[in-house]
Amino acid sequence: MNELQAILEGFESSQTSGEITFLATVVKTQGSTYRRPGAKMLITNTGRMIGTISAGCLENDVFEHTQQRMSEGEPIVITYDNAASEDIFWGFGLGCNGIVQILLERLERETMPNAIAFTQECLNKKHLGIIATVFAFEGAVNVKLGSRLLLYPNGKIITDIKDPTLIPSLIADSQAAFTNQKSSVNNYQLPLGSVEVFIEVIQPPTRLVIFGAGYDAVPVAQFAQALGWQVTVVDCRANQATKERFPRSCDLILSRREVVDKQVFIDDYTVAVVMTHNYLDDLEILKMLLPSPARYIGVLGPKLRTERLLEDLRLQGIVYNTEQLKRLHGPVGIDIGADTPEGIAIAIIAEIQAVLTNSSANFLRNRHQPIHQSDESNLNLLLTT
Repeated sequence: MNELQAILEGFESSQTSGEITFLATVVKTQGSTYRRPGAKMLITNTGRMIGTISAGCLENDVFEHTQQRMSEGEPIVITYDNAASEDIFWGFGLGCNGIVQILLERLERETMPNAIAFTQECLNKKHLGIIATVFAFEGAVNVKLGSRLLLYPNGKIITDIKDPTLIPSLIADSQAAFTNQKSSVNNYQLPLGSVEVFIEVIQPPTRLVIFGAGYDAVPVAQFAQALGWQVTVVDCRANQATKERFPRSCDLILSRREVVDKQVFIDDYTVAVVMTHNYLDDLEILKMLLPSPARYIGVLGPKLRTERLLEDLRLQGIVYNTEQLKRLHGPVGIDIGADTPEGIAIAIIAEIQAVLTNSSANFLRNRHQPIHQSDESNLNLLLTT
């Protein structure tokens, strides 16, 4: 289960038990910080905390803020300046020279627009969603702290933001975030003031389909589930004993290669790893995967074997274009010197994560820009200097 889903389930259980709940969200950071905007923590009046907003340095202090605001419904923004001398004075000693701003708000089921219900819908229905949240403003602007705009995939908008000078720009930026799938912090200079908004992209869980049910596929499934991914294992040998090998939370499909394309659903949020150890199975699976919308296709085995698979498909009259082949990774995984099932699984999961986040997978010590600055930002910096 991923952190966001755990928070949503924690909120549901808190409503059943009658607990008062608060949500702490990192909305803006500057400099070096452990978590980035979008990190969340659910806090109850009984002391339960689900999720993290730091490396464990800020959580208890944020909890104390909730204790002081039990009877109040208005959100607040808490700023931690980890570079300031007061950090040492107050005993946080965070060690990261950055600034973290956290929006703390009391959760109510009837709140509109309801970001919790919207997020749950995005995960359940497996679609993107955009939540734009006001966390700072100055001047005579018609917004409140914690005001929101929700953007659905069909263009539907729900908002309690009233300022007519802000809405058009906010809608445009939210639509842009939907297209590029990147969260951002935006500052809007308006005729009567300014507003800062955190535009957050809610992503459905990554869906990993593992073709092959050997013992080497088990750690791949386990590591993927640790990241909150939804895992489906396809066993083309239709072996009932496979069910005992994998975690119960994995979906298991017992199939044959001739009909696997009719039993497995592949969409834009699917990544796939082919590790059947059977050449003919791999051939049929690749025939299905390459024209599919899968974001990543990994093939276990030497490079020459993958090239032979593609050549055999070509001899069958099946030719794939450059864009389709870009998603193909064979051999699968990044080079970390892995030679055990667990090590290979780490290499596979790390490569998929790098592809999903458009990262280079290089050593961080060799990086000249901040860790969380995107490669695209680095390129733009180089082009403009």
